[in-house]
Amino acid sequence: MRLRSRKPEAFVKPRHPVPLNALRAFEAAARCLSFQAAAEQLFVTPAAVSHQVKRLEAYLGVKLFHRGHRAVELTAEGEALAASLGELFGLLDLALDRATAPTAADLRVSTMESFAAKWLAPRLHRFHRDCPDLKVRIETGNEHADFVRDGIDVAIRYGRGGYTGVSAERLMDAPVFPVCAPALPGDGRWPLAVPDDLRHHTLLHDESAAGRPGVPDWPAWLEAAGATRVDAAHGPVFASIYLAQEAAAAGHGVALGVAPLVEEDLHRGRLVKPFDDALDNAYAFWIVRRHGADNSPAVDAFCRWLRKEASGEAMSP
Repeated sequence: MRLRSRKPEAFVKPRHPVPLNALRAFEAAARCLSFQAAAEQLFVTPAAVSHQVKRLEAYLGVKLFHRGHRAVELTAEGEALAASLGELFGLLDLALDRATAPTAADLRVSTMESFAAKWLAPRLHRFHRDCPDLKVRIETGNEHADFVRDGIDVAIRYGRGGYTGVSAERLMDAPVFPVCAPALPGDGRWPLAVPDDLRHHTLLHDESAAGRPGVPDWPAWLEAAGATRVDAAHGPVFASIYLAQEAAAAGHGVALGVAPLVEEDLHRGRLVKPFDDALDNAYAFWIVRRHGADNSPAVDAFCRWLRKEASGEAMSP
């Protein structure tokens, strides 16, 4: 009888008997820099958190915190471990969420409120038509996207680019020009024929443009247009591009529109361009994804659709 040869078994490095409860307690305490706050998050007592941290320190053979009378501070070893654990627990939470909630949205998309309302929402029905089996959840915000902690699949950001630790792709430029309600330019008393005519109208300002080098504001546009008789500082200030453009559509004055964000309103006649002069914008719209991660077919399909929409290829309603 011949014996079958057996393939040598691959060597598997034995795993450490990880003290998960101690790691959880340490991660919370490191994030809060407080045993009390960590205890409240974990629904245990501060003494229990302290005990778990001491257990972890004994297990690792290093000190993780400098303990003061009223505060704690991470050691160098504690900072290094906390940075790794934050990402690892984020991945673990995300994996558990996806495993226990199969009916949740297939795609979580994060973008600024104005982009979601003015560009994404009016077009999203075309993505659902092309990919009916994919669900999309839109979340708004313009802070740095934490793909691990927040479970974001795709982010669309308005900025200069140069995003670190992620993969970023320029989606659209964002030139800036004045927009107003259709009735305003034809006002028999105060028409808008030349830029200097703006002195008779209310300028609507977007405070989010302030302090952003290269993002055109009213002084920059008026100077470029050669308007010397207009007070660039007068008029109300709004907290977002979206609010300023909505005030313009309501007939309350003239706002500086960012091209992708006014495209739909221009098409539908809610807004008009009284002048052709547009300024280049140092900011643009970007597709941002996790760096080096294998993207799912759903993420790839959504990004392809974004590019198609941004290129103007999708013209059907």
